[in-house]
Amino acid sequence: LFLGRTDAVELPIKFVPRGAGCYHCQILLKSSRDFRVYLIKCVVNTDDVEAEIEFLTPAYQAVIQNIPIRNMSNQDWKLEAVLEGQGFSGPPSINVGLGEIALYPLMFKPIAEC
Repeated sequence: LFLGRTDAVELPIKFVPRGAGCYHCQILLKSSRDFRVYLIKCVVNTDDVEAEIEFLTPAYQAVIQNIPIRNMSNQDWKLEAVLEGQGFSGPPSINVGLGEIALYPLMFKPIAEC
């Protein structure tokens, strides 16, 4: 922390996360005249958020793919789904609790051969 003071020093920190998630750190700085604790929270997200699913089913027959959604954050999620493309359907929203894995049922029902 600099806060405009001229006697401030930099404290370099190297953080190497194991993967996506929420990481907590406590830094204790002490001297004969001072005692300070800094709490640090780092949230790491993955860069790759795209996926590809291939559906094979006869025309007019539905197939459902359950897509796992893992909540590794520190709060519950309420996610809204926006589906694009003819023949796809699924719930408009899904709740994923803290530390849980929920399955989003994506359905594809083609109205013709495609």
